Amino acid sequence: MTPFTATRAEGEARLTAFIPRMGRRYANGRNTDHGPGAHKAVSVLSPYVRRRLVLEQDLVAAALAAHGPEESEKFIQEVIWRGYFKGWLERRPQVWDSYRVGLEADLVALDRDRRLRRDVERAMNGQTGLACFDAWATELVETGYLHNHARMWFASIWIFTLGLPWRLGADFFYRHLLDGDAAANTLGWRWVAGLHTRGKPYPADAQNIATFTAGRFSPRPLDLAEVTQGLEASEPDGLPSVLPLRAFVAPQLGRPTALLITDEDCRVEDFDLAALDIRATATLASSHIRSPLPVSDLVARFEAEALADAARRVGIASLAMQAADPAALAKWAAAAGATQIATPYVTRGPLRDWLDQAAPALDAAGITLCEWRRDWDTAIWPHATAGFFKVKQNIPRILEQVALP
Repeated sequence: MTPFTATRAEGEARLTAFIPRMGRRYANGRNTDHGPGAHKAVSVLSPYVRRRLVLEQDLVAAALAAHGPEESEKFIQEVIWRGYFKGWLERRPQVWDSYRVGLEADLVALDRDRRLRRDVERAMNGQTGLACFDAWATELVETGYLHNHARMWFASIWIFTLGLPWRLGADFFYRHLLDGDAAANTLGWRWVAGLHTRGKPYPADAQNIATFTAGRFSPRPLDLAEVTQGLEASEPDGLPSVLPLRAFVAPQLGRPTALLITDEDCRVEDFDLAALDIRATATLASSHIRSPLPVSDLVARFEAEALADAARRVGIASLAMQAADPAALAKWAAAAGATQIATPYVTRGPLRDWLDQAAPALDAAGITLCEWRRDWDTAIWPHATAGFFKVKQNIPRILEQVALP
């Protein structure tokens, strides 16, 4: 598999190369996992979209221009799924909080339970004896990527066949996926478990795996658990209420500003930087706070490259910071004489948690954390209150709201 180079130029080159396959070829071939080095029917652009080195609206515009709305329909829907998941978690932040608390409890149980620890280690090391599952575990660790269909099968087998805690599986993915995103990863695992769409778990089926791996794997039906119900009994209160979108403050003209670049959005040049009085610029590495456990070197390296590329494109000398002591953020901005920090909007996840922890120190120093929110998110998130169908119905309206290039 071609190594990922974390630059905007590389992402856009990959986008251009995939344009001929955004129509019928994608719709017909997207469900088949041909394995490492052979993911030709899917774009493999997710690590770039995750950091907005490539923008969602650029993907959609390219698909529409090359294939028209009918033939590119499936590709466009899949692009919008990521925005739907991010918006859904923004509207139900309690689900992220519950995941973090539950993961801490699962890690305590893992430390105490020798058998559970053995079984989890075998699963993560690709030593279960189930050929397809073991191959996917190895591919994930070695490349930082998995085909979307393989992610679904893997999660289903982890939860229902191996009987392992779903949050530990979600954490394993989050620590290794180059495109790891708090919303897509958490809600994807919840969807497989029957927690997102209540009572509708995703079953890994032997024939389905054989068909959509083009015969690379042929598990026996008895190798896989029969999935008759999900994990909804573990959350008897159901889904939490939908909340209003989080209020945020936009950067204000005329105030001394510190520009903060994170891997939530590495296209800060899209915003009107020239209108701001920028006194200092910094990149903030945060992939290491995805989990209490060690995060993959591949993930950390991709993040570092993406942040360095973003800083080069801005053309302002920048300080490389790490998300460690939250109070350090206020100290950096104050030392530059800034009264506001400007950064692209940070969605629910570890970095948002860290910024919330930094809030008291920022307040004490008289520094306002300001954010830009993209039109793409503003158009999708109000519809992300239930299942994807509501968003799907509104795709024409969403695309009208967004200025496609």
